[in-house]
Amino acid sequence: MKSSKYILFIALLGICLSCSLTKDLKDGQYAVYESEIEGIEKSDKEALYGLLEQEPNTRFLGTSPGVTIYRIGKNFYDSAKVVTNREEARAELSVIRLSLDTLPNNKKLRKRAEKLASRIESLNKKIEFGNALMRTGNPLVILDSAETETTVNNLKGYLANQGFFESSVEFEVETKNKKAYVSYLINEKSPYILDSIYTRSDNPGIINLLNSTTKSSLLKKGDNYNQDNITGERNRIEELLKNNGYYMFSKSYINYIAYKDTAAKTIKLEQVIQKPTFSDIHEVYTIDSITFTINPPTNEFADRRIRQKFRGINFSFFQDRYSANVLASRIFFRNGQAYSRTSAIETQRQLSNLDLFRFVNISFDTVGTSLTANIFTQPNQKYQLTNQVGMTITEQLPGPFFSTALRNRNFFRAGEILEFNFRAGLEGVASATGQGVYQSSELSAGVTLIFPRFLIPFAPNSLQKFGRYNPNTRVRLSYNYTNRPEYTRNSVNGLLSYTWATSNNRILYTLNAADLSYIRTPKIQQEFLTILTNLQDNGNNLIWSFLPSFISSLSGQTIINFNKYGNFNSNKASLLRLFAESGGTTLNFFETKSNSEPGIEFANFQWLKAQVDFRRYYPVNKKQTFAYRFNLGWASPYGVSAGILPYEKYFFAGGGTSIRAWQARRLGPGSSVPATGKGGEYDYTNEQPAEMILETMLEYRRNLFGYFDMALFIDAGNSWVIGYDAARPGADFRYDRFYKELAVGTGLGLRMDFEFLIIRLDLATKAIDPAKPMGERWVFDNVNFRRPFGVRGQTVLNFGIGYPF
Repeated sequence: MKSSKYILFIALLGICLSCSLTKDLKDGQYAVYESEIEGIEKSDKEALYGLLEQEPNTRFLGTSPGVTIYRIGKNFYDSAKVVTNREEARAELSVIRLSLDTLPNNKKLRKRAEKLASRIESLNKKIEFGNALMRTGNPLVILDSAETETTVNNLKGYLANQGFFESSVEFEVETKNKKAYVSYLINEKSPYILDSIYTRSDNPGIINLLNSTTKSSLLKKGDNYNQDNITGERNRIEELLKNNGYYMFSKSYINYIAYKDTAAKTIKLEQVIQKPTFSDIHEVYTIDSITFTINPPTNEFADRRIRQKFRGINFSFFQDRYSANVLASRIFFRNGQAYSRTSAIETQRQLSNLDLFRFVNISFDTVGTSLTANIFTQPNQKYQLTNQVGMTITEQLPGPFFSTALRNRNFFRAGEILEFNFRAGLEGVASATGQGVYQSSELSAGVTLIFPRFLIPFAPNSLQKFGRYNPNTRVRLSYNYTNRPEYTRNSVNGLLSYTWATSNNRILYTLNAADLSYIRTPKIQQEFLTILTNLQDNGNNLIWSFLPSFISSLSGQTIINFNKYGNFNSNKASLLRLFAESGGTTLNFFETKSNSEPGIEFANFQWLKAQVDFRRYYPVNKKQTFAYRFNLGWASPYGVSAGILPYEKYFFAGGGTSIRAWQARRLGPGSSVPATGKGGEYDYTNEQPAEMILETMLEYRRNLFGYFDMALFIDAGNSWVIGYDAARPGADFRYDRFYKELAVGTGLGLRMDFEFLIIRLDLATKAIDPAKPMGERWVFDNVNFRRPFGVRGQTVLNFGIGYPF
């Protein structure tokens, strides 16, 4: 059973290697095997290659998996049948629509019409792009002289836009064995340089504004002429003027005139701000009045409007059930202020964030140079029920779950949201008592009240002061139940937290002002209790983590997102997460029993915890990227804890989002030798809680074809205990040896990226095992042709959803 997982993984990579790339080509047809651009010295190589009309198919071991999949799909594709099915669906839809004209409320007909419309859309897609297999793969790229000429023109146009006005582009085609090798020969010559930039306008206000922002200009004297910079500068000026009151201004009023000096290879650029057609000059517009209208859901409420004025804003509600104070805090322009497009966009975004309205539209009416701001909304549905059915992946096993949430909007008529949640699921977990992989069951239920403001005592002005930061206060009460063969654990949790973000959503802050839990473990399996007792006999009091306990903590988190990390189709981006926590702080002010006292039946805990998680995504080109992660965490018990943390506060290394060559929560700590089961030297039976973690991962990702991506990765890291642990010799962190205890795993990944869902398979092999004696930790030499996966358990297949980081 275990071997079949690895065989399946290799099969997915190998099924595409059975087809010749040039199979079934007609006389005179050639597969584009290579397309090279020669002569690039100063231009952007990646941008030029992106202009190729015929990019060769991705090849792997001499063939193209994408072409093979496309050909397999084509064998099952009957285009005539698809067209016939579409016409039949269209005919039936026409008949149903005629029937709906006389029976507009017939639900059965409406449902059938919706299904037919969806089917026609699917068939149109199939006619254009083929069946699912064909869309997953790629058709063979066959040499086309017309597209070669188009590529030449594309390259010429790009070079001219980059200032290489005198460049030339030619091409050569070499054919051999039904394969075409295309070379594009570029002679860039010298680029033209910007000698000067001059702005001409009859409007002194605009001239002064542009002069005050010259440092932000994308056009600099001495730079190469670049059409992209001109386009960017035109957009910058439009944004600048619209944010400074020039409501009617648009970039169409900005023209550029270039004067070329062919001898000196320079350009004098004139930036012309044209006059408007409706006035002598571009004028500054100011806000004269603001009207906020919440439209009724039906005409039934049209005569039940309630009007009021607050902070200069005219509110019109169809019922008196909204807080003008809350809504005004999300409006970022005021009467008498100059128009700002950024303020209007931010107002729309923040009002939408309240989740009270179906839509938010903002329009401006002009009278002379005055603006009347009109904000139109419509209430969102009062109650919303959301159900989800899905699965989580742990220990390579899918665990199904069901969750439901009932949301009540505007609960206290001041924008609050009351939400009830319930979740039930199964999860694959490796047993701590050597019972293998089983399904753990979990249940959770909770109620959350979200206030769209900071609930801060004695701070009445906080709503208006912090409105632009999307402030939220969450109060949550929940119950969690976990049933594992080793133990049954339940807890009651209470949480008071504050969240807010910067206006551009770049930084998100969370402050958990009170996080309270009462935890009980009413049932502990005898075998697992024996493990805990043996640890205690050796000086490790982990058993205290399973005593009844009341846990309180104060924590804060900051997430800084640089350039939209998470959108992996964008430019390079990074994410930094900082976390700090103080647990049991209030116990410092009370006389509390220490856990080390004999006969303790109720555990108390005090601890400090901090974590730094940095992730970076760096695209090399459209198909290749590097991704990197660094994670450092530290937790230290003190005071009455007597050296033990609550079990949920420990760090664990290993698993699909950690060091992937080790099973989840089974790596480390340090160089300690873990207990093993009957499955061999890597059949680790126990989870390994630790107080410190250090891990780093480097991953190279590349698109293979269609939805399929591959990855090469190397992971390094480990976890440690702070202080000596007699039950686990070598587990403690030491500066003079920790670098020798870094576990290293490497492997190959296959991902299926369907945009809405990413399915991930990572095959990871242990390369350096810190649990081995010094001099024997390099275990990668166990991998050879006779044993491609090393010894039993050395290679781990991780099955997951989404990227690992």
